[in-house]
Amino acid sequence: MSDIENRVQERRQHSHRRIQELVGVRDQMLSLYSELAAQHPFREGDSVNTLLEQFCQMLIDYTADTHFGLYRYVDEKRERRRAVLEVADRIYPTILTTTDSILDFNDKYDFENNREGISLETLEQDLSRLGESLADRIELEDQLIQVLSKGRN
Repeated sequence: MSDIENRVQERRQHSHRRIQELVGVRDQMLSLYSELAAQHPFREGDSVNTLLEQFCQMLIDYTADTHFGLYRYVDEKRERRRAVLEVADRIYPTILTTTDSILDFNDKYDFENNREGISLETLEQDLSRLGESLADRIELEDQLIQVLSKGRN
């Protein structure tokens, strides 16, 4: 195998690992989302607060992993495949919108940001809106993952 072929194979393996890590973190976040949503009706207490805190942390971890694991790679012009760049350019504005939704949710429900306490009165509606935003984001991410998983274009 030539040096160029080795480098291409190494890049593909690295890309595959990044994708696996992203999907793993995403699955963990979705699991916590489901667990939190199942706590409805939400009542003040340690179990809901603990789960909400864990969910907010995983939500931010997922968002950061996606940004730094997928989009930064494209943003830094390290990706050369035209098909990948086209999908990334098309979906990135919506990804940014979903990131804003995620950060808004975290700002509202993260215990570190809200020392005076968190009200659970609007959690059901906020989780519902966040769930819709996450569904949109995941659908778009899967489009990018699909094109990243293909061979050179």
